Amino acid sequence: MIIIDRALQARATAGNPVKVGMIGAGFMGRGIANQIINSVPGMELVAIFNRSIDQAQRAYQEAGIEEIEVVNSVGELEAAIAQGKYAITEDAKLICQAEGIDAIIEVTGAVEFGAHIVMEAIAHRKHIIMMNAELDGTIGCILKVYADKAGVILSACDGDQPGVEMNLYRFVKSIGLTPLLCGNIKGLQDPYRNPTTQEAFAKRWGQKAHMVTSFADGSKISFEQAIVANATGMKVARRGMLGYDFTGHVDEMTNMYDVDQLKELGGIVDYVVGTKPGPGVFVFATHDDPKQRHYLNLYKLGEGPLYSFYTPYHLCHFEVPLSVARAVLFQDAVMAPLGAPMVDVVATAKIDLKAGETLDGIGYYMTYGQCENSDIVQQQNLLPMGLAEGCRLKRDIPKDQVLTYDDIELPTGRLCDQLRAEQNKYFAPEKVLVTVG
Repeated sequence: MIIIDRALQARATAGNPVKVGMIGAGFMGRGIANQIINSVPGMELVAIFNRSIDQAQRAYQEAGIEEIEVVNSVGELEAAIAQGKYAITEDAKLICQAEGIDAIIEVTGAVEFGAHIVMEAIAHRKHIIMMNAELDGTIGCILKVYADKAGVILSACDGDQPGVEMNLYRFVKSIGLTPLLCGNIKGLQDPYRNPTTQEAFAKRWGQKAHMVTSFADGSKISFEQAIVANATGMKVARRGMLGYDFTGHVDEMTNMYDVDQLKELGGIVDYVVGTKPGPGVFVFATHDDPKQRHYLNLYKLGEGPLYSFYTPYHLCHFEVPLSVARAVLFQDAVMAPLGAPMVDVVATAKIDLKAGETLDGIGYYMTYGQCENSDIVQQQNLLPMGLAEGCRLKRDIPKDQVLTYDDIELPTGRLCDQLRAEQNKYFAPEKVLVTVG
């Protein structure tokens, strides 16, 4: 990580900055724009897409850029880049297609739209940094297959908890320990929160109520821990994760887990509520060498068998440009699936649902997401949370029941459903349960 600043400075000195396009200019996108423009030498944010183009303009203006060019074709965008201008557009595919862009940051949080963007970017051999755990946790494994074939990096990002966990996981492995738990520290977990209950908090911080709800109801952390599991080969100890409430320090939690169970599962992902220091992440690991365990005890990590490592913060948009540099300059993904999915996020009824209703989206009123091991998801034909929006219910579903494909009718023609079916077939051809024609 420390070498990135010097590599970027070298690009700045050479007058050859990494050129980045960004898809999405919401709360987090504006923060990323400001960070790249004002704090990252050797990198330029050359183009921004947003459905509402005035929000793309706002992202540049809040970062101090006033001369902005609206572009409507690939040619116009490429000309703007060549002339050193900043471009905004209402057509996201232009940013995927234009020459002169090294990498794309995807910041929408949308599954169907994000799937189209990532596939288009891969087709034009752009590295992709996703701040979109929802997309990654639903079809990230098959997207990684496409990215590998195209020779591009598909990566989650530094700064968000999954990336911080993965950096800590890699560090712990690099010093010779075996990670057995990757954890996320939360301040609140209530699956029945909705945009009405979260409206005041969202307004205070300038965020969207449904996004804040996805944090509070557990959907977001489920997607985040699912993509950590898929990048490490870990599982969950049970549906929904263990999710302990513990108000002490995370170091004091090492005796709360069954080491033999952790080893049997190949490690687990989990979260805790109310634990200090928060919000942060942690990794619990073991060491087989008694000589090294003696040293770990000397260095105040205790007697084991689990040793606690933690990062007491996550800085979201501040660190995203580092992820771009890792992909472009070092071909290093912060985090990407190892292969087949290990953990999925399944849709669960937040309220009693009625036949004929159409499900709303992540962080709204009708469903919340829970982690479940992917083999069980396949066996039980469970409905991924990332695909639930827009599905029509065939029957009544009681509160807290997990939905299956048998309970719903899928919308027609969605790319995300096609890619999910392809992912199922690619990694588990003998267990394909849903075919999208």
